Amino acid sequence: MELAELSYALDTFYFLVMGALVMWMAAGFTMLEAGLVRSKNTAEILTKNVGLYSIACIMYMVCGYGIMYGDGNGVIPGISMLTSADNATADVLAGGDDAPYYSNLSDFFFQVVFVATAMSIVSGAVAERMKLWSFFVFAIVLTGVIYPVQGYWKWGGGFLDAAGFLDFAGSGVVHMCGASAAIAGVLLLGARKGKYGPGGEVRAIPGANLPLSALGTLILWLGWFGFNGGSELKIANVEEANAVSLVIVNTNMAAAGGLVAALLFARAWFGKADLTMALNGALAGLVAITAEPLTPTPVMATLIGAIGGLIVVPSIVYIDKLFKIDDPVGAISVHGVVGVWGLLAVCLTNPDASIGAQLLGIVTIFAWVFATSFIVWLVIKMVMGIRVSEEEEYEGVDVGECGLEAYPEFAAAPE
Repeated sequence: MELAELSYALDTFYFLVMGALVMWMAAGFTMLEAGLVRSKNTAEILTKNVGLYSIACIMYMVCGYGIMYGDGNGVIPGISMLTSADNATADVLAGGDDAPYYSNLSDFFFQVVFVATAMSIVSGAVAERMKLWSFFVFAIVLTGVIYPVQGYWKWGGGFLDAAGFLDFAGSGVVHMCGASAAIAGVLLLGARKGKYGPGGEVRAIPGANLPLSALGTLILWLGWFGFNGGSELKIANVEEANAVSLVIVNTNMAAAGGLVAALLFARAWFGKADLTMALNGALAGLVAITAEPLTPTPVMATLIGAIGGLIVVPSIVYIDKLFKIDDPVGAISVHGVVGVWGLLAVCLTNPDASIGAQLLGIVTIFAWVFATSFIVWLVIKMVMGIRVSEEEEYEGVDVGECGLEAYPEFAAAPE
């Protein structure tokens, strides 16, 4: 076997394995969200997560990938459908800078699992009161059009990339995108019944299964090694292998820093070790480092993650208390607010970064995703509604939307 063929095979295999790790993040989001909702809403949140993943795969195949990586003028992308065509052996053996170093289809697989991640962020924020099929309709539009367009502007060689906006693995393109779509949906959807009392009182609505949420967080932590590690795109030489190793180490350290910082902050503020804040702290650290996990040292990565953990605790509290935005899992804070921090933190370690370019990317992604999502949510609300009835919400959306319960043995016995 030629050296070029061996390198091609290794990079392709690495890409596929990294993509599989990111796909496993779907299980993490599913378990995290299932643990943070009430038991009467568990089956519906499970259905949403497995459903959105499948919708994302189909829509990204039909048009999303072609929009994100097709031809365009820098602002307006082209459009095409994925085919099974791949690289020829002769092209791989030709060598040179233009020679492909991994399978095109492995690239599609790696990219499609990122799309599903963005949509998973929306799922948690609108939990416990949204109509299942309205959510699925929105998933079609987000994964097929909204996400790919802003992805094209950065990763497809569009104007944000030309302007010098840096986002290694998606603090903005993936995480802030998902949070921006979630904010639009939550604003139109409204809070859960009983969440806010007279005089602005905030009432806690505990989740049903914290062990499941902890498991989901650890699954996400593991999957993030593929999320960031795979974004180096190749591994088949010493320099790239070292780079992937540093990215994965920094990803791990940022998560650890975020968890410890959030746990300590919560202990100092609330007087108790708050598990949910600790879990969100780990996720905040992961989101924070995703924009640039290659240039920091492990110590600096830990600090970047720790600052993310310190940001996420007050963000969750004040978004709830001051703005009355009901986000059952803290997704808007973890992926949106800390996503902004991650993009700004790039300037701390990457000499090619500029604050102006980073702010341009932040504003552009938020404006595009929020505006288009708000319009789509509004149309869905007018056509088919987005919120279940009060009776369905009281009984739990499991029965009303799915016709079954996740924990039927805990239901009251018939008289």
